[in-house]
Amino acid sequence: MRLSSQPPSFGLITCSLVLILPLFGSCHPAQLSGNPSLVFMEQLSHSSVRFNWRNVTCYVCKAVFTIVDVALLSDANEERVAQAVGEACIRLHLADEQVCRDIIELFRDDFIRALQESFLWPTEACAILVGPSCGKFDVYAPWNITLPNVPKPPVKPPSPPKPGSPQSRVLFLTDVHWDREYDVGSAADCKEPLCCRNNSGSPNLSRRKAGHWGTYGKCDLPLWTVENLLENAAKAGPWDWVYWTGDIPAHNVWSQTREQQLSELTVISRLIHKHLGPNVMVYPAVGNHESTPVNSFPPPYIHGNRSSSWLYDQMAEEWAPWLPDQALKTLRYGGFYTVQIQPGLRLVSLNMNFCARENFWLMVNSTDPGDQLQWLIHILQASEDKGEKVHIIGHIPPGLCLSSWSWNYYHIVNRYESTITGQFFGHTHLDEFQMFYDEETMTHPLGVVFIAPSVTTFVGLNPGYRVYYVDGNYQGSSRLVLDHETYIMNLTEANHSPWAPHSPQKDPKWTLLYRATEAYGLSTLFPSDFNRLIGTFINDDPVFQKFWYLRYKGHVSKPCKEVCKTGILCYLRSGRYDDLKQCDYLNGFKGSLARAATKTLC
Repeated sequence: MRLSSQPPSFGLITCSLVLILPLFGSCHPAQLSGNPSLVFMEQLSHSSVRFNWRNVTCYVCKAVFTIVDVALLSDANEERVAQAVGEACIRLHLADEQVCRDIIELFRDDFIRALQESFLWPTEACAILVGPSCGKFDVYAPWNITLPNVPKPPVKPPSPPKPGSPQSRVLFLTDVHWDREYDVGSAADCKEPLCCRNNSGSPNLSRRKAGHWGTYGKCDLPLWTVENLLENAAKAGPWDWVYWTGDIPAHNVWSQTREQQLSELTVISRLIHKHLGPNVMVYPAVGNHESTPVNSFPPPYIHGNRSSSWLYDQMAEEWAPWLPDQALKTLRYGGFYTVQIQPGLRLVSLNMNFCARENFWLMVNSTDPGDQLQWLIHILQASEDKGEKVHIIGHIPPGLCLSSWSWNYYHIVNRYESTITGQFFGHTHLDEFQMFYDEETMTHPLGVVFIAPSVTTFVGLNPGYRVYYVDGNYQGSSRLVLDHETYIMNLTEANHSPWAPHSPQKDPKWTLLYRATEAYGLSTLFPSDFNRLIGTFINDDPVFQKFWYLRYKGHVSKPCKEVCKTGILCYLRSGRYDDLKQCDYLNGFKGSLARAATKTLC
């Protein structure tokens, strides 16, 4: 967006805050109340800013944006823009004053450059601010990938493997969020977005204090808890391989540097290698917190210091013991890669930041960034030709992506239904799943996105990890997920030794929270099983409440009823963003569910 030498307009401030707002949101889809939450423009109009673009005529709006069309060509105006957005952040009470100023300073250069290079013209800006009658907002316009002119093979419904067939045991780690400034005894309740830190202050009678192993609240994990998990996971082996879907740094997104991000990437990568051993292959994916500013992942055509090469190059160096040269090459290019795990099974690791609406670089061009989906189709077609099965890993679940990206991915999964046999993601910090159905009738279940719980406690959770049992390495294996387990560290117990209640346990236990087939009475975890499970949730509320309890890793304060339950059932059925919106409006949420699901800090 090219803007003038006049003072920065509310239009630019609005565009900026629309992307900054999620930094101060919740970590996962919010619970819905009977009253849908206010959208940003309502917040703006009812705040101390006392301004509402809906009261401006279309002509005036376009005139303002035409006048300021070259604003950011001046360095002085960049400074004014940063100051104005910072003041708006403070006056809207989005965060503490210092946090607002730090986050604006951190984001300023990259965000303004993205605005300068974007195709957001006055008509499009006014379509956002005044309404569709004033123009069309098509920065994220629909686009389509191209599928090969090869007919889809006949689909053979999966059947359970014969008793005694080999199984692969796969460790899954996601959302570690190590906080190097975690401080035992510091305040667990604070005004900043992240607490339990050496600058969070001291607890008093009304404020809880940070526990040794972690804390329920707005807190991430100390390094010793992460290392304890890895030590216990190593003992719980052997593992056939490991999936690790990113988000290494803590949630102090307003005060991070490239040096810190790279240091934390190095420390955690080497700890995993140290504890799991050199013979266990680990397959990572890039999280949205790996970069700084958070969510800032320029597409590969952005070169120089603003590119992501500083991050991808370090990843390639640290992950070289696990990945072959060709995988490292595409990792350096765009943060994605493919590798053969075993004969007959291929992995694709996607960079889901290229689908994220919080990635402001996509304002420049959101059409298949890095040609990643077209590359995915090429890999899947080659695997179909060879009879390979494919697992896909990534950080952000595809149902929470930009609409066009999500729609195209859904189309790809439909086409390669017989080839894609596992989809594994994280990001929400919760234990959940999302369904994929045939595009014609939306009744035939053909895929499941497994969304695994986080290692971190943020927000108010027990630390945890996931284990998948996959149909194993033999001729004719489906390579489908047969079962999974979730393990947790119960913080209430870990922080209070039974022999000394005011002291933590020296060697806390990681205990089995549940095994999916046993908890839900299933024989396998095929797509058809999950589809029937959603039906059970509808008709048998105690089973749904069990899911609700397990979704929060055994630490949830109240049940999910009525509107909350309907919203969650929508979410579980919605493997693409458009389905979430459709379910949203059909059930009377007026868009609030879709907004809540995409306002993520994770």
